[in-house]
Amino acid sequence: MPRRATRRFLPRKTKHRILKGVIYVRASFRNTIVTVTDTRGQAVSWSSAGACGFKGTKRRSPFAAQTAAANVVDTLVNQGLLKEAEVMISGPGPGRDTALRAIAQSGIQLSYVRDVTPMPHNGCRPPKRRRV
Repeated sequence: MPRRATRRFLPRKTKHRILKGVIYVRASFRNTIVTVTDTRGQAVSWSSAGACGFKGTKRRSPFAAQTAAANVVDTLVNQGLLKEAEVMISGPGPGRDTALRAIAQSGIQLSYVRDVTPMPHNGCRPPKRRRV
């Protein structure tokens, strides 16, 4: 007698609810990328100035960085997924301050803001002096 096929009902994935997260702002000279992760480091949401529709030299503007930061944070706040966050800012770009202002105005409680831009401790040897 053949066996009956039994269906196995697997539990659905629940919405990943994070109350505390880490917001990484990477501000380069050409673009600004904002990533929100949980405390374990798994990315929950991200946005960039290029993904928000800015092209060419407008991507490097502070307004584009503000739009990218507001875009990623507002989606999480509206869903009720993020209440408290730490902010890590990296890079020398022009959008780093305005991205931080946009995050602060979104209503998320910031526990701390840290600048994690890599700085050389007298690193690589510079190229030799040019003789003309």
